[in-house]
Amino acid sequence: MKIRNINGTSDNACRCASWLEHWEKYNTGKQAVPVFCPVSDCENNPIVGAHVQKDDDSDQSWYIVPLCMTCNSKTGQVLEVSDAIALAPANVSQTCGKS
Repeated sequence: MKIRNINGTSDNACRCASWLEHWEKYNTGKQAVPVFCPVSDCENNPIVGAHVQKDDDSDQSWYIVPLCMTCNSKTGQVLEVSDAIALAPANVSQTCGKS
């Protein structure tokens, strides 16, 4: 799957302790944080929940995915991630911000 980092999202907040915890709670596959960053050929530890979009014009939704700091800093680039990695919706009104 191809994704792109979304720039300027560091001020976004949710009720979870972190965006990585948000991903753990709300990813579609109920997966645990992977040992390695899901970006192809990256062996770093994923330590952040990154705001991303699919590199697909038909889906403009924002998602959270665990990435390492190096891959999270790659803005404006298409990143290839494992198809096995689940995405979590970044829209807090659908997740931790529900009343």
